Amino acid sequence: MADVKLVGVEKAYGSTRILHGIDLDIRDGEFMVFVGPSGCGKSTLLRSIAGLEEITGGDLYIGGQRMNDATPSERGIAMVFQSYALYPHMNLYDNMAFGLQLAKVPRAEIDTAVRKAARILHIEHLLERKPKDLSGGQRQRVAIGRAIVRQPAVFLFDEPLSNLDTALRVQMRYEFAKLHEQLKPTMVYVTHDQVEAMTLADRIVVLSAGKVEQVGAPLDLYQHPCNQFVAGFIGSPQMNFLPSTVAQASAQHLSVRLADGSLIRCDIDGSSTAVGQMITLGVRPEHLTVAAADATDNLIPAEVTFVEALGGTTVAYCALPGQQAPATVQLNGLVRTHSGQGLRLQVDPALTYAFDAAGLALPRVQARAGAEIATDQAAAA
Repeated sequence: MADVKLVGVEKAYGSTRILHGIDLDIRDGEFMVFVGPSGCGKSTLLRSIAGLEEITGGDLYIGGQRMNDATPSERGIAMVFQSYALYPHMNLYDNMAFGLQLAKVPRAEIDTAVRKAARILHIEHLLERKPKDLSGGQRQRVAIGRAIVRQPAVFLFDEPLSNLDTALRVQMRYEFAKLHEQLKPTMVYVTHDQVEAMTLADRIVVLSAGKVEQVGAPLDLYQHPCNQFVAGFIGSPQMNFLPSTVAQASAQHLSVRLADGSLIRCDIDGSSTAVGQMITLGVRPEHLTVAAADATDNLIPAEVTFVEALGGTTVAYCALPGQQAPATVQLNGLVRTHSGQGLRLQVDPALTYAFDAAGLALPRVQARAGAEIATDQAAAA
């Protein structure tokens, strides 16, 4: 296996720049996932690593070797695409063996490699069938098996599950996780589905407009987004963003006033803000609760406009006074609510976020305290 390092990698088509100086270290044996909206450059970045796109600036290293000018076959990579790209006239065994046959690998070695990959992917009993006889999930396993038999240094996956139905996607996520645990390869995986990213990744790279917004472990990005873009992209349903005005501010807390006059206290370092300044309050749908009858603090009046009853959870879309966009509230599935119902939503100060005019996150007090405790413990050790 091998690590992958990108130093100032750029990609342009004529005068149109797609990738803007990407710096990234993908560790040996790591499962790295690229996420971002359509057109953000994630597939272009993956294809640049594969050698299918020519890098127009910067350097790419695989296993410590500069690969800018290396052909795809020289990079020690195997790529699995969104389309399975199987040969319809060949059975599964021949589809998986074809690349090794072209490389003149001895027949016995090919047979061992193909049957081992088939055993890992639980398709040993399908090797004599042709692609037309298989389900979508089985075809994807064959495409993955074709990559495994090559024993690459790095696996690259370009939205491999996007053609599958919801239930099969869940099953295949489990298969990908098992595959990584068993083989311990370096994997780079592109998806637009942040649930896939949160499920599979050791670390996630969030991309926007050809730039890296943030890199980190899934829960780090969820709990400590560096800006409003990452906060809105990671997490489902999406974080609520409420335009607000600073009412009180100190290094230990921030109080903001919403458009309807509601005062919300936040455990956020407000030392960089000033009273009267416009900021954006962020609250995740799962962190909004229906207030108890005697609650008096951190309340937001709301009116339910639409309800999604999903069984285990209920998602309520609510109109807030003075706010253009509806707020999303994720409730326990046992909670019964209906369109037109009035609610008082309560906000936990410890579970709030705030973003300045540039969209950058203000420090959360509890996050800073946690880091200081960790630093003290490390020093004591």
